[in-house]
Amino acid sequence: MTHTLRVDIVSAEAEIFHGEATLVVATGEMGELGIAPRHAPLITRLKPGHVDVVLANGERQQFWVSGGILEVQPQVVTVLADTAARASDLDEAAAQRAKQEAEEALANRTDVVEIAEAQAKLAQALTQLQALERLRKNLKH
Repeated sequence: MTHTLRVDIVSAEAEIFHGEATLVVATGEMGELGIAPRHAPLITRLKPGHVDVVLANGERQQFWVSGGILEVQPQVVTVLADTAARASDLDEAAAQRAKQEAEEALANRTDVVEIAEAQAKLAQALTQLQALERLRKNLKH
């Protein structure tokens, strides 16, 4: 019998994923986390980036989050994010435009607040592009 855990990925707008999995991989503040059934309870902040969910049948689902909170209980993993999406739903052209706009904003701004906002937008665009690249690599295998 395969042991699984329930996984919920929720954004401020909607529930993105709800299902059973054998493994969840996400990037926490201190680095990459692999969560399997009966993992010790844990709460950590997530960095913007990917969340991979391996279903009981071996299928891998990939998601992108803007950051957020990861809560782990022995049989439940919950990801709470301001923004989250399936990696396959990300718009590469929009992410490229956002990256370019953020880079231009960084080059032309001197105000500390404007620079911080541009850096945050750049980081978000880069993590979306990285999630798309991970998805492409996994589709090739």
